[in-house]
Amino acid sequence: MRWYAPTTPPKPQDRPLYARAFIDFPKDDALPLSHGFAAPRALLVAERVEEVMPVIREAEAQAQQGRWAVGFVAYEAATAFDTALRTLAPDPGFPLAAFAVFDAPTPPCEAPSAFACGGWNADMTRAAYGEKIAHIRDGIAEGAHYQVNLTMRLASRFEGDPRGLFQALRRAQPHAYALYLDFGDVSGLGWQIASVSPELFFAWEPRTRALLARPMKGTARADAPPEALLASPKERAENLMIVDLLRNDIARVAVEGTVCVPKLFSIETLSTVQQMTSTVTGTVRPKTALAGIFAALFPCGSVTGAPKIAAMKSIAALETGPRGPYCGALGIIEPGGAATFSVGIRTVAIANGTAVCGVGSGVTWDSNAADEYEECIMKRRFLLRASAPFELLETMRIEDGAVVILHRHMARLARAAEHFGFPFDEAEVRHHFFSTEKTT
Repeated sequence: MRWYAPTTPPKPQDRPLYARAFIDFPKDDALPLSHGFAAPRALLVAERVEEVMPVIREAEAQAQQGRWAVGFVAYEAATAFDTALRTLAPDPGFPLAAFAVFDAPTPPCEAPSAFACGGWNADMTRAAYGEKIAHIRDGIAEGAHYQVNLTMRLASRFEGDPRGLFQALRRAQPHAYALYLDFGDVSGLGWQIASVSPELFFAWEPRTRALLARPMKGTARADAPPEALLASPKERAENLMIVDLLRNDIARVAVEGTVCVPKLFSIETLSTVQQMTSTVTGTVRPKTALAGIFAALFPCGSVTGAPKIAAMKSIAALETGPRGPYCGALGIIEPGGAATFSVGIRTVAIANGTAVCGVGSGVTWDSNAADEYEECIMKRRFLLRASAPFELLETMRIEDGAVVILHRHMARLARAAEHFGFPFDEAEVRHHFFSTEKTT
């Protein structure tokens, strides 16, 4: 484990530590967990498998001392928790795990600058994706597995401010588990992560020992009737398989008899797709640490398939490159040890002038290649929206020098601004409306 922290007293050769983080996570029946961070106290970095568990333990220890830890665990860190979990070689541009430790949140920093992306190029063609789906279905027929989450990588040239991309992603997919993490050039390779994941991996409250997971499996177009997704045998089966997997994973650390599914087959409508989620809860056994929860649950079954070991073996054989932060876990450990992590989907990783984002689909026996590829196309729309920034436009009618039904225009603008993450100053907007009325 690499520990980056200033010496006491500082030495002339010491570099100031650099990391920035921003997190905006919704919380059930509570205010969102929304904070910005800068000026880290320490940076914890795992570049080898054997360093992953020590990094998580130290991040939790720092939180128990009253500090905040924001970071991620890459998909390829899975072997740190179970050597039977197979992955491809890690992405050399990213560590296997990294956390920045902060004493306290900080006020918002300067506004992000502009950014530019090129075309998003996939590492898998439609034909290749179809061939790999056929291979997965052959494995299902042979009894090797019954669901595999097959993914591809989309890569683009990137220039400018990564925070600008993060802001655009939030507008393209609002109401997500939004996280931005910038580690600068601490390990010789500057990298950033911008995530707007809609999926909660787990929320852990050590004081009550309550553990909650909300796997997301099952997809439909955003404009389709929600009843259609709910009634789909294929999508329900896909979700139920992963619910069973999560029940078993949570049972590894839970008090016997406490694992339950309070919500099954809920429909969530996002900006570009509808998704089916379920909720799995349990009461964790006393003296269980955060590293033990990761060992039981990681990676989330929704991004592997089931059974997990067999599905990950198939993924390693079929996918063309490492996933990195994509399909890993991204989140925060609060003072006292409460932890919330999202599943690293709808996540862009930036390093060396290249931005990479993964998309994928859960393949079952009932899958067909055309539908699965179209699901990937649907899921990448948030990325295309963010790459082509837009503004809000409000049309109105002016009669006798006054805006007709101004209050309704204001209400509609406010709703749109909230949905897409735009700042909205009602007094300023009214001033512009008033100026328009006077000059018309």
